[in-house]
Amino acid sequence: MIFLTFFLGLIANFIGYIPPGNINLTLTQITINRGMRQALRFITAFSCVEFFFTLFIMQAAKWIAEQPHIDTIIDWVLIALFTTMGTLTWLNRNKPPKPKYSDRESIRYGIIMGFINPMQIPFWMIAGTYLLAHEWILPGLFALCIFSLGSAAGSFLCLYAYAHFAKYIQSKFALSTQLINKSIAALFFALALYHVGKQIYLVAMHRI
Repeated sequence: MIFLTFFLGLIANFIGYIPPGNINLTLTQITINRGMRQALRFITAFSCVEFFFTLFIMQAAKWIAEQPHIDTIIDWVLIALFTTMGTLTWLNRNKPPKPKYSDRESIRYGIIMGFINPMQIPFWMIAGTYLLAHEWILPGLFALCIFSLGSAAGSFLCLYAYAHFAKYIQSKFALSTQLINKSIAALFFALALYHVGKQIYLVAMHRI
C-alpha cells in the first residue's frame, strides 16, 4: 500500500506538470539560457519544496474548496503572475546568456517558484479530493507524506524530461535564445489572456 501511495503521487504530479504553465515554461527558459547544470539545480530545489506544498494542499484541500470565490481568486493571481513573467521575459528577450551562473541563484529560484505555484492548487483540490474520497490514499499524516514524496518525484521526472526536450529542440532546430525567449513570453501572455477570457465568460454567464 505504501508503494501504491507513492506511485499515485508520482503519476498524478507527473501528469500535472505536462500542460504548459509558469513552472515548466520558466524551466525551459533556464535550460536554454543557462544550461542543464543550472536547470537540474532548479528542478531539485523546486521538487523539494513540492513535497511540502503537496502535503499542505492535500491536508487543506477540503477547507480551500469550501472558501467562497476561491477559483476567481486563483484565476486573478495567475493573470498577475503570467503577465508579470511574460513582461519580464519580453523585456529581457535580447539579453545574451551570461558565461557563468551561480548555483545558489538557480537553487533560490527553484525554492521561490516552489512556493509561487498557484496552478497546482486547483489540480490538487480535484485530484487530491478524488483520491481521498475513493480511499486510494489512506487517511493520516504518514500516508500523505508518502504521497507527497511521490508527488515530488513526479514533478522532478516531468521537469527533467521537459529540460531535456527543450535542449533537444534547441539543438535540433538551431533556435536562437532570443526567439525562444519571445516564444515563452508569448505563451505567458496567452495563458494570462486565457484566464482573463475565462473570468469574462463566467461573469457573462452569471448575468444571463
